[in-house]
Amino acid sequence: MKTDPASHQRMSERRKAGFEKKLAAAELEKGLLIVNTGNGKGKSTAAFGMGLRVIGHGMRLGVVQFIKGALHTAERDALAQSEHCDFVTMGDGYTWNTQDRQADIATARQGWDEARRMILSGDYQMVILDELNIVLKYEYLPLAEVLDVFSRRAPELHVVVTGRHAPEALIEAADLVTEMRLVKHPYREQGVKAQRGVEF
Repeated sequence: MKTDPASHQRMSERRKAGFEKKLAAAELEKGLLIVNTGNGKGKSTAAFGMGLRVIGHGMRLGVVQFIKGALHTAERDALAQSEHCDFVTMGDGYTWNTQDRQADIATARQGWDEARRMILSGDYQMVILDELNIVLKYEYLPLAEVLDVFSRRAPELHVVVTGRHAPEALIEAADLVTEMRLVKHPYREQGVKAQRGVEF
């Protein structure tokens, strides 16, 4: 779209005025319940990016990684090196690898016990619950229990939940929900395997 300089300036001034009006109205600070869901790539990556910000501010980060416990990830190596991060992994790999529902439920419960401790401790400014949505989809944990703990978190605590298939009740309770939409993926279209620095 081409515009003359005068039109461009008027449009820029309107945008600036609108932005400043919104900025002036947004004075509230609170802990957010954030959900990253959808079939697209990047849900955990976005969460760990926020975690890196928390650490960069010298704030305390807690991470519980469900499902992926048997898999090596570089983000775990990097974040766990920080004195400001407690990183806990739970799980024996994806559910199609374990083939044991009762074991998956027991592992999910262990992870949730640690997550609940972090959330209710008052020691953290952000807690990331990676792949918790998958745990909830397969009903390894009661959704009502999870939502109850979220509702009892400290007012300033941010909780980030990732994974496909976020339950509607969690979406409703959340302050910020992002759905990653799959457009193209090299695994599906080209047979490209997961690679260091991209997937793990």
